[in-house]
Amino acid sequence: MTTLNITGDAAADELLSTDAFALLVGMLLDQQVAMETAFAGPLKIQQRVGSIKPDTIAAVDPDHLVDVFKQTPAVHRYPGSMAGRVQALAGAVRDDWGSDAAAIWTQGDPDGPEVLRRLKALPGFGDQKAKIFLALLGKQLGVEASGWREAVGHYGEDGCFASVADITDAESLAKVRATKQAAKAGAKAPKA
Repeated sequence: MTTLNITGDAAADELLSTDAFALLVGMLLDQQVAMETAFAGPLKIQQRVGSIKPDTIAAVDPDHLVDVFKQTPAVHRYPGSMAGRVQALAGAVRDDWGSDAAAIWTQGDPDGPEVLRRLKALPGFGDQKAKIFLALLGKQLGVEASGWREAVGHYGEDGCFASVADITDAESLAKVRATKQAAKAGAKAPKA
């Protein structure tokens, strides 16, 4: 089994490596906060709720889940909206995938484009988030859905350091941050 090294926290990374739903939640939370914060979120939720299972999270009182997200250290800088998104994701995994998040990329031996389609159908997963998550599955977790690299575009390139899919240690995290900063600077630069 591959142990992910995204958060710098052994317990949080272990949960991401062993629980498919926790990994999905980390990806969902990966916006408007540091990647390490986002991917450490599932462990905080598990510790505070007592479980990270989709059935449990879907059934938690929504106001209580917001309170869970607000506890210090906060799960996310936008606790209300992100608690709602996590709960919607939990409901979708429970209802559509029998509470087995890994079924999204394993059930029926899907190819890369099909896994991408399934991910994009999840609440909170747009095109880019779905592509990055599929790249993470392929690059680090050995998911061998045929055509996954083509389906994710540049995120599938080895050594591109474009997303969380490329983080394996502190050095690669720094490279991903540099790539993202350069992309932001390029987007802000005046057009000639």
